[in-house]
Amino acid sequence: MSHHLRSSIAAIIAIAATLLVGTACSDDRSTSSTAPAATANAQGIDIAFRTLASPTSGDNKVEAVLKQAGKPVTDADVSVTFRMPAMPSMNMPEMHSTTSLAHEGAGRYVGTGQLEMAGSWNVTVTVSRNGAQVGSQRFSLIAK
Repeated sequence: MSHHLRSSIAAIIAIAATLLVGTACSDDRSTSSTAPAATANAQGIDIAFRTLASPTSGDNKVEAVLKQAGKPVTDADVSVTFRMPAMPSMNMPEMHSTTSLAHEGAGRYVGTGQLEMAGSWNVTVTVSRNGAQVGSQRFSLIAK
């Protein structure tokens, strides 16, 4: 286990970090859906993500909190992508949905994401400024 993974598990608790599609990243993070947030440093922007209630199939209100150098990031475009890999053995194609989050003040971005079914979902929070991606972080959650 890398130092990053051990410190993340100690600091946070157990949702397995997921693959960010198209981006190789060896900085795995872990947390649980009951933890208040999973925080990670991505390109100088600290991104915390959580669901505002226990994740379920259907609509889920989510929150991302962004900080850079300890200060709230208030001028970003933030989106969250939920992805469940294909399961050929169950004849299930990949499922995914993306939702934009609205800034509600102090670097807190909120929106509602759609999970098509219960199970383990890969979550990617993407942060852009002026149309250019400036940060992203991977999380995962388990919908009941």
